[in-house]
Amino acid sequence: MKFKYTIFGLLSILLVSCGIYSFTGADTGNAETFQVNYFQNNARLIEPGVDRDFTLALQELIQNQTSLSLVNQNGDLIYEGEITRYDVSPMTATSNDRAAQNRLTIAVNVRYFNTLEPEKDFEKSFSFYFDFDANQQLVGAVRDEAHEEIFTRICQDIFNESLTNW
Repeated sequence: MKFKYTIFGLLSILLVSCGIYSFTGADTGNAETFQVNYFQNNARLIEPGVDRDFTLALQELIQNQTSLSLVNQNGDLIYEGEITRYDVSPMTATSNDRAAQNRLTIAVNVRYFNTLEPEKDFEKSFSFYFDFDANQQLVGAVRDEAHEEIFTRICQDIFNESLTNW
């Protein structure tokens, strides 16, 4: 009977002590809430909806990788900023001096505020790119795939910078 209680006690301690860790490596400290303010598109090239889609992607990633609750104001952790770059440029050339590949690059300036631990605040730029065939237009499925890949990478970089200590 003592053996049963010993195993139960050890398992309880193990489960409780592991409660501050997560599989993503997130360290939310004592924070319970977060807010993601709307990321305005200040890039020279304006793609309709990219600002809304990026804001939602960042909210979704944080919700999926932490137990924090999303709030509209007075969050313990606050993310804000703007999209500063949305450019398409030729990457590789063919023998006819034509572009064989184009690259979409998106850059986002982020301001992160941790109201419980202000020493963790930062302002930093994050960017990523997506290469696509020059014979394709950046519309429809190509654009959607590009945005998804770029947003996933940028949002994960923001998450890592703000909530992991790797």
